[in-house]
Amino acid sequence: MKDVRPPVIQEDTKMLVRSLSRRLWNTVRYEKRFLASEPTKPQPEVSNSVEQNQAEALDKDICLLVDEKDNFIGTATKRDCHKVAEDGSILLHRAFSVFLFNKRGDMFLQRRASQKVTYPDYYTNACCSHPLYIDDKPEDIITAARRRLNFELGIPLDQMDPELFTFLTRVHYHDPGDGVFGEHEIDHILFFQSDVKVKPNSDEISEYCYVPKNEFNAYIPTLEGPLTPWFNMIRRHRLKLWWDNLHRLKELAEPNKINKFLNEK
Repeated sequence: MKDVRPPVIQEDTKMLVRSLSRRLWNTVRYEKRFLASEPTKPQPEVSNSVEQNQAEALDKDICLLVDEKDNFIGTATKRDCHKVAEDGSILLHRAFSVFLFNKRGDMFLQRRASQKVTYPDYYTNACCSHPLYIDDKPEDIITAARRRLNFELGIPLDQMDPELFTFLTRVHYHDPGDGVFGEHEIDHILFFQSDVKVKPNSDEISEYCYVPKNEFNAYIPTLEGPLTPWFNMIRRHRLKLWWDNLHRLKELAEPNKINKFLNEK
């Protein structure tokens, strides 16, 4: 697990040298990739590189199908919710994305592990997943967010007071991914600010760091891969506004609104 941080927040000389070297090597090589989620060559339905628990979750996890107004209309497996049909369509389902900030206001950025089913090696916000159908009912969004933050980032549940989460808005988007597995979601955007203990799961996350707001725009072009489509849309359309106003997020929240942002290339 690499803790890759901007030079301004490196804690030792070795990490500083590694970060500077990576910047020089990748500034040109990945100049075009970081802005978009370009589909890669289709892979077999489930690649041999996919971690076993994630492969099993494709058929074990039951996701929530919704209509375009985010009304719950049924269920489907995680596999069926992400499989791209021959006509390019994907089942619309409910999801959430958590943006995590420490009390200083730095944002947690992670790189999805190479063995992820969807968008492996892409950079994104702290946690992106789905509420599930559990005990014959749809899981609450914040309950699901706390569950996944505990599983992916190792944050203890007792450090995640539900009252600290701000439900900002919803985003409806479609992305073909690699042409085999993609996304079509109504994504609930949650902000969470606290100094929490983090111990990322290496099956989920390969790199992570906290990025200061004044370093973010300069840091993004140095990344060794593209951004996930949902993170890229939020970055372009709302992130600056919300990041500038962490102290009054509830005033800016539009939980009843469903936005359709474009993921410009």
